[in-house]
Order: sequence, then structure tokens, then C-alpha cells
Amino acid sequence: MPQGVPENVPNDGLTTRQRRNTPILGVHTGDGKGKSTAAFGMAMRAWNAGLNVAVFQFVKSAKWRVGEESVLETLGKVHQQTGEGGPVEWHKMGQGWSWLRSNADHGDDHADAARAGWVEISRRIAAQEHDFYVLDEFTYPLDWGWIDVNEVVDTLRDRPGRQHVIITGRRAPQALIDAADLVTEMRKVAHPMDQGRKGQKGIEW
Repeated sequence: MPQGVPENVPNDGLTTRQRRNTPILGVHTGDGKGKSTAAFGMAMRAWNAGLNVAVFQFVKSAKWRVGEESVLETLGKVHQQTGEGGPVEWHKMGQGWSWLRSNADHGDDHADAARAGWVEISRRIAAQEHDFYVLDEFTYPLDWGWIDVNEVVDTLRDRPGRQHVIITGRRAPQALIDAADLVTEMRKVAHPMDQGRKGQKGIEW
């Protein structure tokens, strides 16, 4: 795809503009580092384009505040104060989804919490509440059978409007990969932890 020009143009009856503006379903999977980092980088691009961004973190502990969370929350405040960029929301399953009545709801049952998260995300997709979604580490509740993969694929495939969705995590289900427009597999070649090093601030979070 030299200089961003597709090598093949399908005979689908769409104009170049229509094809360019088709919403993206992306999957970042594999055992290598960088899946979430790449998704958050795309979220920053989306913010810069004025899109409404929402991040939903599955699995990660509420105590772990990744650097991109602080950056995107700051960008959300910039939008509120100046109108630059777009609005930003960041939600964590580990600290109790913000829309539940209390953070104690579903707190002892991670599967229930994951399902509650997906119910709210699917509601927002149906209502077209955001332009750009990051479902971080969402492949794990799918892989563990907490959330029905076919339901997710159907919801994302049939989503209305122009909503971009990026999903991260290892072991992405094949049905999700088949439905995606953009699939990147991160393959580990080497990692500092292989040498006994712990994660570093500014590198891992």
C-alpha cells in the first residue's frame, strides 16, 4: 500500500469518499508488547480529529494507572476548556464500572462485571454515543467464555453510523478476527522481562 494508496479497489459501488469513511473494526492481538499502546495512540489521533473517544479497560487492576490514561484524561479537560480535540471518557472494570450504582456492584464476580461492561458498551454503540472506542484487553473475557463471542461480533458488525472500535488482547477469537477490518498481531521477539527486568515507569505504564 505505497503512500496510502490501496493496491486493489473493489467493485462495491461505493465512491472513494464513502469507502474512506467506512468505520473501522480493529483487533490488536498476539503475545508481543504494544497492543494497548498502539490502540491508545490511535485514540489520541482520534481526539486530535475531534472524535468523541471512550476507553473501556477490562481485566487490569484499578490500582494500575497507565500513562495513557492520564494523557487522555488531560486531553479531555483540554477539550472542555478550549473546545480543541474531542471529549474523552475512561472506564475501568477493576474499580467498578462508573455507571453502576456503586463500585461494590459485581465487585466479587469478574465475569458479571465484564458482562455488565459489555451490556453498557453495546447500549452506547446502539445509541451512537461515541465515535471511537477502545475495548482494552476485551479478548480475555471472550476467551474465558464470560461474554458470548457471536453476540459481540453481531453487535459490532451491525453497529450504526460511523463508530470505530479497536479491541486489544491476546488470543483474539477467530470469529472476531474474521469480522475485523484491521488485524495486527504483535509477535514477541525479545522482551526485557526475558532478562529478569521488571517493568519501568515510562515504558510499561
